[in-house]
Amino acid sequence: MISGPYRGGTNDDPTLIKNNLEKLEEFALEIFNKGHVPIVGEWLALPLIKLAGSQKVGDEQWERIQYPVAHRILEKCDAVLRIKGESKGADQDVRIAKARGLKIYYHIDEIPISAQS
Repeated sequence: MISGPYRGGTNDDPTLIKNNLEKLEEFALEIFNKGHVPIVGEWLALPLIKLAGSQKVGDEQWERIQYPVAHRILEKCDAVLRIKGESKGADQDVRIAKARGLKIYYHIDEIPISAQS
């Protein structure tokens, strides 16, 4: 799972949030090319949030879905790439991942090439 700022540091400005999502996604292809399946929690959470009727970032439906999706992903994934930037949600992801014994990477170059690639 690629974890880092999504909402953090944006004051909920949609353009800054979009920029943060793009930063998260920047790592996906390289992770895939190393033989892994990359995932960004927002890829799963955002469609669900929309279906739930959320009207804006941080409303009740957004809060009900956004972080629980990430936490459920952490039950199934092998590692977390924590990218730079202040993020309470990403810090929580790392805490949960560590408690589950998952690998935490802080740089893309730390991620090994999978034997399956």
